[in-house]
Amino acid sequence: MQSELVSSAMLQLPNASVTPAYLEFFNSTEWELVHSIIPPYIFTVCLTGILGNVLVLVVFLLQGSRWSVPEIYLGNLVLADLLLLVCLPFWALNILNYFMWSYGEIMCKVVHLSINVNMYTSVYMLVMVNVDRYLAFALTTKAMWLRRKSYAKFICVVLWLFGVGMGAPTVCIQKPKDIPAHQAVECHLDYPNTSWKLAHLLQLNLVGFVLPLLVITFCCVSIIRALKQRRHIGYWEDRNDKKATVLVCAVTLLFLICWGPFHFVTLIDLLCDLNVLDENEWSHFLNIGRHCSLYLAFSNSCLNPALYVCSGKYFKRKVSSIYNRRKRSVLTSATTANQIEPVDT
Repeated sequence: MQSELVSSAMLQLPNASVTPAYLEFFNSTEWELVHSIIPPYIFTVCLTGILGNVLVLVVFLLQGSRWSVPEIYLGNLVLADLLLLVCLPFWALNILNYFMWSYGEIMCKVVHLSINVNMYTSVYMLVMVNVDRYLAFALTTKAMWLRRKSYAKFICVVLWLFGVGMGAPTVCIQKPKDIPAHQAVECHLDYPNTSWKLAHLLQLNLVGFVLPLLVITFCCVSIIRALKQRRHIGYWEDRNDKKATVLVCAVTLLFLICWGPFHFVTLIDLLCDLNVLDENEWSHFLNIGRHCSLYLAFSNSCLNPALYVCSGKYFKRKVSSIYNRRKRSVLTSATTANQIEPVDT
């Protein structure tokens, strides 16, 4: 079976025909579980994720111009998560409707693009925030000029354009398609040929996971080595800087845990298409794995805000600082108003 990974917002189907293994899946107990459990799960992820990410974004925005370089990247990561979360309800409704897509071709492309942009933008925002921690701890004063906020903002713009660029090719072939065997019109990736699919899966694995993972691993190993050297020579560390680094590492680890299975299933699908693995033996795994791995990946956008809030004093100090500044501002305004209040004669 040409089993295709769900890298878009709707279920992927084989290009040539709907195979018996595919139809068997939709008549199986696993499909009934998907249909009954996944929509409520997605709605829960969307609701909690949107509320949590909006809270974190508001906290960041209320800091005004006081964003640090890591917070610039993390703030953009929050925006990428929100982009995905506002489009996911269409996915849940589509599953409830037995994959009968009824929202038109434009929304089919938009929902697909939101997932691609979220994946690529998120992982490379995490790459850059790890690079920033590497520059701060491993290179210290030698790389201070590379850690300017203006550079970080420019890089964020480039990464957003990069995310759109990575998702654009498949958007061109993402469209509603009538599937007679399933009696449905599905939002479908209609690859022109096998080469398109192979290129897409290679792009997902290499650009979307392997390359970022190599950079992140190098940065994390270098940071740990630098921290050990500082501790050995008794170097006094900025506690806020260290806590920010711990938060960055936790967010990165969460991303790898949530998106790792998705890319593993992508790799299995690619190896099947290259005839390295037997498609018949792996078809059931791919049918189940592509669903479960992608829904786990979605949860990353919901769990990130919880990680920020649970990170301890780092996030609480941000909220406390904003509250105190606002309180002082209100008191100052009230005092000034009393001082200039005209005297009745």
